[in-house]
Amino acid sequence: MYFTYSKKEKLCSKTLIDKLFEKNKRLKKFPLHLIWIETELSADVPVQSMVSVSKRRFKKAVSRNLLKRRMREAFRLNKASLYQSLLSENKQIALAFIYQSNEILPYGDIEKSLITLLAGLQEKLTA
Repeated sequence: MYFTYSKKEKLCSKTLIDKLFEKNKRLKKFPLHLIWIETELSADVPVQSMVSVSKRRFKKAVSRNLLKRRMREAFRLNKASLYQSLLSENKQIALAFIYQSNEILPYGDIEKSLITLLAGLQEKLTA
């Protein structure tokens, strides 16, 4: 469960996505922007997430897809501690990761930023 990224873990609900962008809490760490809300999810997973890369910044779908793959992979490999803390507190959250840079950064930079964001999110959720 911790090192997979199944369909249940993907945020697909249009109403939940709209709610996420209306009533949200934000964390930033270049090049990523994390938006999250605590909510009741229809699935039995503690987190549902989505990734987004702006079409305005990256015209070619190949570039957008590359960045989205890198963000999803970084999340997949580093979500275990977040999942454990949410399961112990019996909470569910919805997340959106938005790529903010104008250039394609290497996977290592994206992963480092994502790890920092997840640690900050865990702090906020436990406080």
